[in-house]
Amino acid sequence: MNYLFFDDYGEMSAHAGHTVLSELKKKRELRICAATGNSPTGTYDFLAKQYLNGPELFEGLQIVKLDEWGGLADTHPGSCEYYLQKHLLKPLNVSNDRYTGFGTNPQNARQECERIQQKIENEGLIDLCILGLGKNGHIGFNEPDHHLQPYCHVAPLSETSQNHGMVKDLNQKPSYGMTLGMQNILTAKKIILLVHGTGKEKAISILKEKIITPQWPASFLWLHPDVECLEVKTPDFPEQFG
Repeated sequence: MNYLFFDDYGEMSAHAGHTVLSELKKKRELRICAATGNSPTGTYDFLAKQYLNGPELFEGLQIVKLDEWGGLADTHPGSCEYYLQKHLLKPLNVSNDRYTGFGTNPQNARQECERIQQKIENEGLIDLCILGLGKNGHIGFNEPDHHLQPYCHVAPLSETSQNHGMVKDLNQKPSYGMTLGMQNILTAKKIILLVHGTGKEKAISILKEKIITPQWPASFLWLHPDVECLEVKTPDFPEQFG
């Protein structure tokens, strides 16, 4: 894992954005798995500005949605679909045939996960996966457990996830999520892990211990050969990585 520190969120976001651009120049039909939430927003906004200067670079870009809250309408501001449409798909003019994403409120969530899994297998591996770090060490909705699921699956949500900023103010919070599994993520050719936000000190500390455990799913990223972990420096976590 290549661990990089930045003085502020904008600097971290720009670095991640430049990495995406570099990969796009190598492969115009780049396939990106995209997380949602505060951590990647700056990166997506950076890419949206770059699109205005050179839209042709993004013409073949393909997007895979990392996860989705179960039971929310796709127009609900708390849904991952709403977020990606606002920050990534519409600004980069990604057409439906270049987008793979869980439906937000499927009749059968398990069948929806099977559909997405089949589509991923049919269309090829993910080139670049953009992730955030959950406060309890979750990646997507791969929650801490005694074992982790390898492929797309329905995931019961932890209390930590139900208090995520996207849904914490809802009167009735989602009880489940749909997510890519750890094998889906680890088979991506390159991974960018964005570490930003309060309340993640414990998750950061455990990640730095390099101990791989399903109780902290992000620790499985140590098994991948090409991970960039980008972190905004704070007084409690100086620029060091043992």
